[in-house]
Amino acid sequence: MCGIVGYAGPNDTVGALLDGLRRLEYRGYDSAGVAVLDAAGAVSVRKRSGKLARLEELLEASPLSATGTGIGHTRWATHGGPTDVNAHPHLGDDGKLALIHNGIVENFAELREDVAAAGIELLSETDTEVVAALLGIEVARTGDLETAFRAVVRRLEGTFTLLAMHRDEPGKVVAARHHSPLVIGLGEGENFLGSDVAAFVSSTRRAVAVAEDNIAIITPDAVRITDFAGDAVEFEEFEVQWDAEAADKGGWSSFMAKEINEQPDAVANTIRGRLDGGRVDIPELTELGDDVLRDVDRIIIIACGTASYAGQVGAYAIEQWARVPVEVQLSHEFRYRDPVLSDRTLIISVSQSGETMDTLMAVKYAIERGVTTISVCNTQSATIPRESDAAVYTHAGPEVAVASTKAFIAQITALYLIGLHLGRVRGTLSEEDSAEAVAQFEALPEKVREAVDTHEQVAQLAHWMADTRSVLFLGRHVGFPIALEGALKLKEIAYIHAEGFAAGELKHGPIALIDHGQPVFVLVPSPRTSPLMHSKVVSNIQEIRARGARVIAVVEKGDTAVLPYADDVIRIPLSDSLFDPLLQVVPLQWFALELSTAKGLDVDQPRNLAKSVTVE
Repeated sequence: MCGIVGYAGPNDTVGALLDGLRRLEYRGYDSAGVAVLDAAGAVSVRKRSGKLARLEELLEASPLSATGTGIGHTRWATHGGPTDVNAHPHLGDDGKLALIHNGIVENFAELREDVAAAGIELLSETDTEVVAALLGIEVARTGDLETAFRAVVRRLEGTFTLLAMHRDEPGKVVAARHHSPLVIGLGEGENFLGSDVAAFVSSTRRAVAVAEDNIAIITPDAVRITDFAGDAVEFEEFEVQWDAEAADKGGWSSFMAKEINEQPDAVANTIRGRLDGGRVDIPELTELGDDVLRDVDRIIIIACGTASYAGQVGAYAIEQWARVPVEVQLSHEFRYRDPVLSDRTLIISVSQSGETMDTLMAVKYAIERGVTTISVCNTQSATIPRESDAAVYTHAGPEVAVASTKAFIAQITALYLIGLHLGRVRGTLSEEDSAEAVAQFEALPEKVREAVDTHEQVAQLAHWMADTRSVLFLGRHVGFPIALEGALKLKEIAYIHAEGFAAGELKHGPIALIDHGQPVFVLVPSPRTSPLMHSKVVSNIQEIRARGARVIAVVEKGDTAVLPYADDVIRIPLSDSLFDPLLQVVPLQWFALELSTAKGLDVDQPRNLAKSVTVE
């Protein structure tokens, strides 16, 4: 949610800000704006509701002549609707100061009273303008932006990343973070700030992750970090492992289409360096210590949305291979239920961005109670992996489309690797079973490529169904979470009613939804490796077909048992039943994309959604 960019340097300030905001569009937003120090030494602001193109039109009609200092923002509305007035940046100190904000200030009403008492009239409905006004009051009192900034951030409650600049201190941008992401880009004679590295990766791959409750100060030639009290903080830089081209469409019709096609590489990159002969060895978990993993008697996977479905799939595999109870809980429910935890509980968090606020707070809750935590994450040096005892990165590369595809498959892959690693360490997995699983992994990237090649068939099906108003998905065992994920994708980007069900639940209520012509995707288990479940799912197909459903069956190649009962059959490569989810989900992703396209919708940036949810 929200994109933040800061720039200090001699080059095209407006260009640097707009380039960063374009690369942060995937985070989700409904207005955009920039503020710069102009050639006259004044703070100039341009902002508009709507997409970034509207801001660019405004800048073309009313250009800015910048002098090397600027901040830019894409807003996802919280306090106040998506209007020009509510868009960021907001001004303080009689227009001499500009400020942008990601997050929510929970005590803004109390702070607004102080602003009103100072005789300052607020123009917007936002909590952010309250902070800008307070900062202006403090700068006027102290005469120093950094001193004033420290005083203000210590008063704020909630979540925030703040960037500010002042007319009287050209060449400087100050920033603070509290439960919200912030990174620095280290350039040559220029420096950057951003919500994530995408904001500046076209200019530099050298980065610094700003830690919790720290303040960053950038100028063209220097970077400093302090805590909220003003004490200096040491920091280390890291190199971004992907370049700007990885975050470009590269000729694809959408980022989502590009990312579906990148899934074979996402799997290959996630398993690389973690297969050792016939076994799995994850270096990050080896460093954690085998004794810690042997003592685990319960695992809780915490995640939200698509990541929670990856967790549900992973739970089946971890229980089978490591023989330890696994449950999956939604991050935003976890800490409020007063969970029973012990020093033998293992928490595995799953988050593509590593900044999902609900998941971060759940991880912090677990850490406070002495629980071992492992993060599955796709974003280097993000907050959740830094907070956790160990991090297993997925190496899927940047995922720009709001609807997750390649990150989902990479998350399942990482969780399976964790299950195999645990099974080896705990002595619950035979060498034979380990070798078989490793062989499945080695063949998986090419099988995912075959699943990606179902695109043309699925696209035709989706365009035939462009007027469909409801789609149901059925699955058993590891197919059940994939049914949930298939439904979520349709909700996210096609805006139609979609539900996923455990196939065995049909007779317990959902079969009442089946009417003539109702499309139902059925994820059919392998008749070779899961004959019992296969026969039960075929029976489910007969039940819904008898009531008029249109059945679209996703089956492995060679499965002929469903042919008499399915209207459409999508074939995926042969695989062990535990690995089927990584193949079954691909045509469901294509279906959602193509149905959305047929309806003329924005595939990459669906309404009301943000890529990274950084507020609770």
